Amino acid sequence: MPDPATEAFVTHRNLLFTVAYEMLGSAADAEDVLQETWLRWVGVDLDTVRDNRAYLVRITTRQALTRLRTLGRRKESYVGPWLPEPLLTSPDVAEDIELADSVSMAMMLVLETLTPTERAVFVLRDVFDFDYDEIAQAVDKTSAAVRQIAHRARAHVAARRPRGVASPKEAQGAMDAFQRAVETGDLQELFDILAPDVVMMGDGGGIKQAVLRPIVGADRVARLLAVGLDRVGAVLTLQSVQVNGYPALIFRLNGELDSVVALRIDDGLITGLYAVRNPEKLSHMEHETSLCR
Repeated sequence: MPDPATEAFVTHRNLLFTVAYEMLGSAADAEDVLQETWLRWVGVDLDTVRDNRAYLVRITTRQALTRLRTLGRRKESYVGPWLPEPLLTSPDVAEDIELADSVSMAMMLVLETLTPTERAVFVLRDVFDFDYDEIAQAVDKTSAAVRQIAHRARAHVAARRPRGVASPKEAQGAMDAFQRAVETGDLQELFDILAPDVVMMGDGGGIKQAVLRPIVGADRVARLLAVGLDRVGAVLTLQSVQVNGYPALIFRLNGELDSVVALRIDDGLITGLYAVRNPEKLSHMEHETSLCR
């Protein structure tokens, strides 16, 4: 029979991973944060802990904040755009609309524009609904300061997030149309589904070839896709999956996982295309990751 510390940690592990991942955008770093959380948790006198969940989240948040500042320095020397690490998620994540929205690739990129403390406060308050006093303990601020940070972060996110959260049906419809256009090479169908101001970003991490700066505009994005796919010179297969709570495509070349493409959808049109090719970021695409609130 597990001891109380282990039991509590296992009970809340998926929640802790989700908190860490939303703060970091990296599953590998989130796993490291969970290891650090566990090492600190086993040294805690449980008789002094009133709420295991809140205490564990506090440890995880502090470790994630430390890791986030290190990640910031790493991103400065990253080759090309940095995109969040995609996660293969189960259907239950998509069913929780608020959770799916919060971990979508589009929202994770919006969270990247917050300061570390703003990101922690926004995630804990707006996604996981922790009260201000609990968040204050996690980020070493007063409750009044946390309220101000939350207000500032919320306004920042509201100005940048997708204009309307796409329903699962709308997201799947856009993805199906995009997949058909890619498979048939139909440029017109691509134009029809891309917003005029669509932005395409690629993340090869300097390991795989990818666009080194954002490509803007339906014409440029459609032609780049058409030319790029025409030059593949291998057996290309596309698989529709759930990534970060939304429909996405896995591209395989000669049966080998090559890239993951996620979409941002506004008003039924694709406004963002995020192609992750860096193999170091694709390790969580072979099995589903459990996320929860």
